[in-house]
Amino acid sequence: MKRIGFLGPKGTFSQEAMNVYAKENGGGEGITYNTITELIVAVSNSEIDEAIVPIENSLEGAVSATMDMLVADNNIRIVAEMVIAINQNLLVKKGTGLKDIKYVLSHPQAVGQCRKYLDSKLSNAKIKYLYSTAEAAKEVAEGGGGKAALASLAAASVYGLDVLERAIQDNDNNLTRFIVISLSKAKRGKENKTSIVFSTEDKPGSLYKVLDIFSLWDINMTRIESRPAKRKLGRYIFFVDIEGHAEDEDVRDALTMVKRKTSFYKFLGSYPKFGKQF
Repeated sequence: MKRIGFLGPKGTFSQEAMNVYAKENGGGEGITYNTITELIVAVSNSEIDEAIVPIENSLEGAVSATMDMLVADNNIRIVAEMVIAINQNLLVKKGTGLKDIKYVLSHPQAVGQCRKYLDSKLSNAKIKYLYSTAEAAKEVAEGGGGKAALASLAAASVYGLDVLERAIQDNDNNLTRFIVISLSKAKRGKENKTSIVFSTEDKPGSLYKVLDIFSLWDINMTRIESRPAKRKLGRYIFFVDIEGHAEDEDVRDALTMVKRKTSFYKFLGSYPKFGKQF
């Protein structure tokens, strides 16, 4: 069985994304890791077959640890992507009702995302901040009544909790994009994306000249993100996602030109485009 790493502890949104991916791709055994760095190194060293890691969030932006590791590791490739809605749910032990809740436990970010609900429905409950939403679910499961956790549906399943109310976050547009990394090449899909990272020479118009290549070949660029190059102040590397597969003639020719125009270039992979629209 395929071994798929995800960011622990059990019950995180990373596990939720891993569960969706495994279900759609023939199953797999989930393996927890403490950090993104440990996950990516585990793939590079063949300890696991694949790892699913977050790369961007619609509210918080890019996940810098993932992006930095993609640059640093020369072996790994992106083989798939997943986008999941980050829904916070009110989890309780069986038999606990809304009126019984005296404490709400969760990560500070999750509490902030559910402020309107908490103020209107649980204004008398005390808030207890913990390291993760999964840790909150675990404490509720192991404790007495009167506690609730803000956490994922995966956490409810892992720790045997009831879902008292679903999707109670203030903003319904909280989406996280995850990528699946592997040492193997991705299978081609009906619709594909290609990811690259590069840096340009420190000359006027250098970035424009590179990006204009995609326009000339009529290739749609779906994302561009910059990160400090960490070699010199003011120098950057650029992450770009485009539509199409590296084996498509126009994409192949465009990437050949990009490689010629850049001072550093790395191909991160061509992989099936995630189909579900939110």
